[in-house]
Amino acid sequence: MTDDIMAAVTAERTDHADLLATLDPGQWDAPTLCAGWRVKEVVAHTTMPFRTSVGRFALDLIRARGNFDRMADRAARRDAARLTTAHLLRSVRDNVAHPWKPPGGGLAGALSHDVIHGLDITVGLGLDRRVPVGRLALVFDAMTPRSVGYFGTDLDGVRLEATDLDWSHGTGRPVRGLAQHLLLVVCGRRLPPGLLDGDRAERYTRTA
Repeated sequence: MTDDIMAAVTAERTDHADLLATLDPGQWDAPTLCAGWRVKEVVAHTTMPFRTSVGRFALDLIRARGNFDRMADRAARRDAARLTTAHLLRSVRDNVAHPWKPPGGGLAGALSHDVIHGLDITVGLGLDRRVPVGRLALVFDAMTPRSVGYFGTDLDGVRLEATDLDWSHGTGRPVRGLAQHLLLVVCGRRLPPGLLDGDRAERYTRTA
Protein backbone atom coordinates (compact mmCIF):
# COMPACT_ATOMS: atom_id res chain seq x y z
CA MET A 1 0.00 0.00 0.00
CA THR A 2 2.85 2.39 0.81
CA ASP A 3 4.29 1.91 -2.68
CA ASP A 4 0.85 2.56 -4.20
CA ILE A 5 0.45 5.80 -2.29
CA MET A 6 3.96 7.00 -3.15
CA ALA A 7 3.28 6.25 -6.82
CA ALA A 8 0.06 8.26 -6.55
CA VAL A 9 1.89 11.18 -4.92
CA THR A 10 4.49 11.20 -7.68
CA ALA A 11 1.86 11.00 -10.41
CA GLU A 12 -0.26 13.76 -8.86
CA ARG A 13 2.70 16.14 -8.52
CA THR A 14 3.80 15.35 -12.08
CA ASP A 15 0.31 16.18 -13.37
CA HIS A 16 0.32 19.32 -11.25
CA ALA A 17 3.64 20.47 -12.70
CA ASP A 18 2.46 19.78 -16.26
CA LEU A 19 -0.68 21.82 -15.68
CA LEU A 20 1.13 24.73 -14.02
CA ALA A 21 3.48 24.89 -17.01
CA THR A 22 0.48 25.76 -19.22
CA LEU A 23 -0.73 28.71 -17.13
CA ASP A 24 -0.28 32.27 -18.31
CA PRO A 25 0.75 35.12 -15.96
CA GLY A 26 -2.85 36.17 -15.44
CA GLN A 27 -3.78 32.69 -14.27
CA TRP A 28 -0.88 32.58 -11.81
CA ASP A 29 -2.30 35.78 -10.31
CA ALA A 30 -5.91 34.55 -10.34
CA PRO A 31 -7.80 33.66 -7.13
CA THR A 32 -8.24 30.04 -6.06
CA LEU A 33 -10.66 28.31 -3.71
CA CYS A 34 -8.23 29.04 -0.86
CA ALA A 35 -9.56 32.30 0.54
CA GLY A 36 -7.12 35.13 -0.10
CA TRP A 37 -4.63 33.02 -2.05
CA ARG A 38 -3.84 33.26 -5.73
CA VAL A 39 -2.33 30.36 -7.63
CA LYS A 40 1.11 31.67 -6.64
CA GLU A 41 0.34 31.44 -2.93
CA VAL A 42 -1.09 27.93 -3.26
CA VAL A 43 2.00 26.68 -5.09
CA ALA A 44 4.26 28.46 -2.61
CA HIS A 45 2.41 26.60 0.14
CA THR A 46 2.54 23.16 -1.48
CA THR A 47 6.27 23.50 -2.18
CA MET A 48 7.14 24.95 1.24
CA PRO A 49 8.12 21.52 2.66
CA PHE A 50 10.63 21.08 -0.17
CA ARG A 51 12.23 24.51 0.25
CA THR A 52 12.11 25.23 3.98
CA SER A 53 14.62 24.00 6.52
CA VAL A 54 13.53 22.64 9.89
CA GLY A 55 15.08 25.67 11.55
CA ARG A 56 13.22 28.16 9.37
CA PHE A 57 9.96 26.27 9.85
CA ALA A 58 10.40 26.35 13.63
CA LEU A 59 11.22 30.07 13.60
CA ASP A 60 8.17 30.88 11.46
CA LEU A 61 5.98 28.82 13.80
CA ILE A 62 7.35 30.63 16.86
CA ARG A 63 6.69 33.99 15.22
CA ALA A 64 3.12 32.85 14.56
CA ARG A 65 2.80 31.95 18.28
CA GLY A 66 2.38 28.28 17.47
CA ASN A 67 -0.58 28.81 15.15
CA PHE A 68 0.14 26.62 12.12
CA ASP A 69 -2.54 28.17 9.90
CA ARG A 70 -1.23 31.68 10.58
CA MET A 71 2.32 30.55 9.91
CA ALA A 72 1.36 28.83 6.65
CA ASP A 73 -0.50 31.90 5.43
CA ARG A 74 2.38 34.24 6.20
CA ALA A 75 4.93 31.90 4.59
CA ALA A 76 2.83 31.43 1.44
CA ARG A 77 2.39 35.19 0.98
CA ARG A 78 6.07 35.90 1.67
CA ASP A 79 7.35 33.22 -0.70
CA ALA A 80 4.85 34.07 -3.45
CA ALA A 81 6.06 37.67 -3.34
CA ARG A 82 9.76 36.84 -3.56
CA LEU A 83 9.82 33.80 -5.87
CA THR A 84 9.16 33.79 -9.60
CA THR A 85 6.60 31.48 -11.16
CA ALA A 86 9.48 29.69 -12.87
CA HIS A 87 11.09 29.02 -9.50
CA LEU A 88 7.83 27.75 -8.03
CA LEU A 89 7.19 25.50 -11.02
CA ARG A 90 10.71 24.10 -10.75
CA SER A 91 10.12 23.39 -7.06
CA VAL A 92 7.17 21.20 -8.01
CA ARG A 93 8.91 19.53 -10.94
CA ASP A 94 12.10 18.73 -9.03
CA ASN A 95 10.27 17.22 -6.09
CA VAL A 96 7.62 14.97 -7.60
CA ALA A 97 9.06 12.00 -5.68
CA HIS A 98 9.95 13.89 -2.49
CA PRO A 99 9.17 11.73 0.58
CA TRP A 100 7.73 14.58 2.69
CA LYS A 101 4.91 13.57 5.01
CA PRO A 102 2.82 15.98 7.09
CA PRO A 103 3.11 15.39 10.84
CA GLY A 104 0.73 12.59 11.78
CA GLY A 105 -0.54 12.28 8.22
CA GLY A 106 1.87 9.89 6.57
CA LEU A 107 2.11 9.51 2.81
CA ALA A 108 -1.68 9.50 2.53
CA GLY A 109 -1.63 12.93 4.13
CA ALA A 110 0.88 14.11 1.55
CA LEU A 111 -1.36 12.81 -1.24
CA SER A 112 -4.40 14.53 0.27
CA HIS A 113 -2.44 17.77 0.55
CA ASP A 114 -1.43 17.68 -3.11
CA VAL A 115 -4.85 16.62 -4.41
CA ILE A 116 -6.82 19.19 -2.41
CA HIS A 117 -4.59 22.12 -3.25
CA GLY A 118 -4.40 21.07 -6.87
CA LEU A 119 -8.20 21.21 -6.94
CA ASP A 120 -8.12 24.61 -5.26
CA ILE A 121 -6.29 25.77 -8.37
CA THR A 122 -8.08 23.92 -11.15
CA VAL A 123 -11.63 24.39 -9.85
CA GLY A 124 -10.85 27.97 -8.93
CA LEU A 125 -9.66 28.63 -12.48
CA GLY A 126 -12.56 26.72 -14.02
CA LEU A 127 -10.29 24.11 -15.61
CA ASP A 128 -11.81 20.72 -16.42
CA ARG A 129 -9.17 18.56 -14.79
CA ARG A 130 -10.30 15.26 -13.26
CA VAL A 131 -8.20 13.69 -10.53
CA PRO A 132 -8.04 9.94 -11.30
CA VAL A 133 -10.59 8.16 -9.13
CA GLY A 134 -7.94 5.73 -7.89
CA ARG A 135 -6.07 8.58 -6.25
CA LEU A 136 -9.27 9.98 -4.79
CA ALA A 137 -10.10 6.56 -3.37
CA LEU A 138 -6.77 6.53 -1.54
CA VAL A 139 -7.54 9.96 -0.09
CA PHE A 140 -11.00 8.91 1.08
CA ASP A 141 -9.68 5.63 2.51
CA ALA A 142 -7.32 7.62 4.74
CA MET A 143 -10.01 10.04 5.90
CA THR A 144 -10.86 9.91 9.62
CA PRO A 145 -13.46 11.69 11.76
CA ARG A 146 -10.63 13.81 13.12
CA SER A 147 -9.43 14.88 9.68
CA VAL A 148 -13.01 15.69 8.63
CA GLY A 149 -13.59 17.62 11.83
CA TYR A 150 -10.41 19.67 11.34
CA PHE A 151 -12.08 21.81 8.69
CA GLY A 152 -15.19 22.52 10.75
CA THR A 153 -17.53 22.12 7.78
CA ASP A 154 -21.25 22.00 8.59
CA LEU A 155 -22.27 18.54 7.38
CA ASP A 156 -25.20 18.05 9.75
CA GLY A 157 -28.24 16.47 8.11
CA VAL A 158 -26.42 15.92 4.83
CA ARG A 159 -25.33 12.78 3.03
CA LEU A 160 -22.56 13.40 0.50
CA GLU A 161 -22.80 10.95 -2.40
CA ALA A 162 -20.15 10.67 -5.11
CA THR A 163 -21.44 10.07 -8.63
CA ASP A 164 -18.17 8.65 -9.98
CA LEU A 165 -16.89 6.65 -7.01
CA ASP A 166 -18.43 4.28 -4.48
CA TRP A 167 -18.17 6.76 -1.61
CA SER A 168 -20.58 8.54 0.66
CA HIS A 169 -20.42 10.33 3.98
CA GLY A 170 -23.01 11.21 6.59
CA THR A 171 -26.76 10.78 6.79
CA GLY A 172 -29.59 13.04 5.74
CA ARG A 173 -30.50 14.95 2.59
CA PRO A 174 -28.29 13.92 -0.33
CA VAL A 175 -25.79 16.26 -1.94
CA ARG A 176 -24.33 14.64 -5.05
CA GLY A 177 -21.35 15.46 -7.20
CA LEU A 178 -18.01 14.23 -8.47
CA ALA A 179 -15.86 12.77 -5.71
CA GLN A 180 -13.28 15.52 -6.15
CA HIS A 181 -15.90 18.20 -5.62
CA LEU A 182 -17.26 16.48 -2.51
CA LEU A 183 -13.71 16.30 -1.17
CA LEU A 184 -13.55 20.07 -1.47
CA VAL A 185 -16.88 20.34 0.36
CA VAL A 186 -15.47 18.29 3.24
CA CYS A 187 -12.47 20.63 3.30
CA GLY A 188 -14.66 23.69 3.73
CA ARG A 189 -14.46 25.10 0.22
CA ARG A 190 -17.44 26.83 -1.40
CA LEU A 191 -17.75 25.71 -5.00
CA PRO A 192 -18.81 27.51 -8.17
CA PRO A 193 -22.47 27.00 -9.10
CA GLY A 194 -23.48 23.91 -11.06
CA LEU A 195 -21.03 21.39 -9.59
CA LEU A 196 -23.34 19.88 -6.96
CA ASP A 197 -26.88 18.49 -7.00
CA GLY A 198 -29.40 18.33 -4.15
CA ASP A 199 -31.57 20.73 -2.23
CA ARG A 200 -28.76 21.36 0.27
CA ALA A 201 -26.17 21.98 -2.43
CA GLU A 202 -26.48 25.75 -2.03
CA ARG A 203 -24.96 25.41 1.44
CA TYR A 204 -21.64 24.61 -0.23
CA THR A 205 -21.97 26.79 -3.34
CA ARG A 206 -20.79 30.33 -3.93
CA THR A 207 -23.53 32.87 -4.39
CA ALA A 208 -21.48 35.01 -6.78
